[in-house]
Parts: sequence; structure tokens; C-alpha cells
Amino acid sequence: MVEEFIESLEVERNVSGRTLINYRHALETFRTGVPGIAWRELRAEHFRRYLFEKMKAGLAKPTIRLHFAALRTFFRFLVERHGLKDNPLKQVQLPKLDRKLPVVLSAKQIEALLSAPLTMEKSDRAPKWMPLRDAAILELFYSSGLRIAELALLDVRDVDVFTESVRVLGKGRKERIIPVGAPALDAMQKYRAAAAVNAGPLFINKSRDRLGARSVWLSLKRYLAHAGIPQTISPHKLRHSFATHMLDAGADLRSVQALLGHASLSTTQIYTHVTMERLKKAYDDAHPRA
Repeated sequence: MVEEFIESLEVERNVSGRTLINYRHALETFRTGVPGIAWRELRAEHFRRYLFEKMKAGLAKPTIRLHFAALRTFFRFLVERHGLKDNPLKQVQLPKLDRKLPVVLSAKQIEALLSAPLTMEKSDRAPKWMPLRDAAILELFYSSGLRIAELALLDVRDVDVFTESVRVLGKGRKERIIPVGAPALDAMQKYRAAAAVNAGPLFINKSRDRLGARSVWLSLKRYLAHAGIPQTISPHKLRHSFATHMLDAGADLRSVQALLGHASLSTTQIYTHVTMERLKKAYDDAHPRA
């Protein structure tokens, strides 16, 4: 049943490879901690006991919630596909997270990062078009606020230079059209011309296969180091920066929600808190009566 569940996530819901790995690991970890009981026979008390043990062991709250997100999704699958009467996890209350504001790069840091691929010393073994590809990736990340999995799955046909937009297949296989800025479009055109990429995957590796999300992340770390930015910044932080800078410049929350592909407005609202913090700091720094 677990393999069928994982396959359904991948095929029907277009879940990212990283999420599939995390969900599989969470289910396997649970089975190790609660052995010998069939999935159908598990009750709420089993999950409460498992939760207590993980909290007692000092497991981080985000990790605990990730484990239970996998379990809840799996049991919904059992209810929908295998006739399980009820989802026992509905009766389990999880510890609340300490809400942290997203880390956002400044405009100056963004400029340094976007210029890094073309100013960094190049390897003689790498194709000459590779810095252009990486410049296009970073420009597109910041221009459109894509998730790393969405960017890696883009094909050439998904980019429309005439409407200046990109078609993205997001979570749950939901399609959205996102505007793309002129610098990102120009960077993609230069990369495609240099690498002779005319069809198929938009971003390719040295073997001309689709570039994986992990490779994008590793490249980002190199450019962060070159730009003098902490390497703890992830591709998702560029998404945070995109959203916050949009709101700073006056974009409305609903528009940013649509661009990010958030199902719920409450998910997007975290960025309003970031913007308010920035406004408060600017006020305190500049106003004589602050």
C-alpha cells in the first residue's frame, strides 16, 4: 500500500522528488517505532504515543509535523482508495510551530547574486554556455518566484517570449501562468542561443539531460559564496524575496498569492509580516520621533 501511495503522489499530484523521499522516510520511521500492527488496525492512541516518544527524544517540531503530514496524507489515501472507515489522525493534535519570519535578501544582495554566474571564474571543463544557463536560472527564480521543482520541470515550450510569461505546473498538477521580467527573458534567450536549446527541457546539464533540482541548489551555494551571502540561503529564500519585494513595492496580496501558487491566502500573509517589520525598521531608523 505504501508503494501505491507514493506512486499516486508522484503521478497524480505531481509531488516533488524531495517530498516523496521525505514521506517515504516518515512512513518507514513510524513503522520502525510502531511495529507489528497492521495499518488498518492503528488507532489514535498509537499515534499519540508515537508523538510523545518523538517529543521526548527531542525531535524538532517541524520534523514531527512533517512526519505526521505524511501519515495523515497516507491515511486519507487509505480512506479514499482502500475503504478505511475513518482517519485516526484526525483525533491527534500536534505541537504548534514557533512561527518564524521568512529570511529575505536585500535588493543589494539580489543584485550581487544575479551577477555572480557571469563574474565568477569559469572552469575550463565546463561548457561555455553554463554560466549563461545559471544566470538565466537565477534571473527566472527571482523574476517569477518559482519553486525549485517547478523550475527544474520547465520545458522550452513553457516560455512564451511574446506574452512575456511562463507556464508552470505546480503542486497538485495545478497550472498557472506567471509574468517574466525582461532581464530574465533576455538571460534565457542568451543561454538558449549559446547552448542550442530549441526543444525539450529548458535547463540542461553537461550531458544535455534535464538539470535536476539538486544540481540547481549546489550551483546556488557556489554563487552565494562568491557574492558574500550566507550559504544557508536556499532557492526557497529567493521565492521569499520575490514575494516580499513585490509587496514592498505595492503589489496586492491576492496577486502575490496567485503568482506563488498558494492555495490559501493565509500562507501568503506571512510576507505581510515581513513587510511590516521592514517598515518598522525604516521608521525607527529615519523618523525623528521614532
